Amino acid sequence: MKTDAIFYDIFQQFPNIFFELIGECNTNINAYEFIAPEIKQRSFRLDGVFSPIKEFANEPLYFVEVQFYKDEEFYDRLFTSIFLYFSQYKPVTSEWYAIVIYDKHSNETSCPLRYRALLEPHLRCFYLDELEVVAEGSLGVGIVRLVVETDNKAPELAKQLIDKARLELADVLIQRKVLEFIEEIIVYKFPNFNREQIEAMLNLNLLKQTRVYQEAKEEVKEEVKEELKLELKLKLIPKLVQKGLSIQEIAELLELDVEIIRKSLN
Repeated sequence: MKTDAIFYDIFQQFPNIFFELIGECNTNINAYEFIAPEIKQRSFRLDGVFSPIKEFANEPLYFVEVQFYKDEEFYDRLFTSIFLYFSQYKPVTSEWYAIVIYDKHSNETSCPLRYRALLEPHLRCFYLDELEVVAEGSLGVGIVRLVVETDNKAPELAKQLIDKARLELADVLIQRKVLEFIEEIIVYKFPNFNREQIEAMLNLNLLKQTRVYQEAKEEVKEEVKEELKLELKLKLIPKLVQKGLSIQEIAELLELDVEIIRKSLN
């Protein structure tokens, strides 16, 4: 999973994490929808936009870009996309901010001087490796920090966040969503680990509670059902042959490939 996809999911499901990250905790999150608009010219696409809904049209726009590598043309592309957005979508509000989330300070490139008039009023950069994360700190910021945490520290931070989510989130559905995000981030960070290894790493049965695990479990159930169906069908073939049915007729009756029928009779 790409990091921008992780952040898109986080901000779409939990917009309060974004506003907490940028220091705007008092923002009315119900005034916004989080979208990923496509800019048609040259197929630009913004990572995401917190766009005020109709009833709150004068609230500021937040353009969100997640940048985890050095790119000398990044600011050219960012501001071009923003102004193309203005041209195509014509938002009512005149207040806007470009929020750039870097994994680390060293991946930031110098913003060209031609954009200097935009920097102070509109551009705000955040560096995930500089976020302070402690056990008693913010759950939302901790989840964001987990994405860039080193492999040797990530399991411990994930366990702290799991405990914190269970302690602070009374709503069972929200708690499960948060646990699923933590799981997805850990799976992303350790792609070579199977689910049993991740479960052992986190020292709990987290995966058995999550959507990903449940979906996988249902897939296994369906596969088992299909295998049992096939086994029963194969047992019927000799009886159907005795009744005088042709291989083609048996294949159509049992909804099996003709070759499977032939092999079972050999």
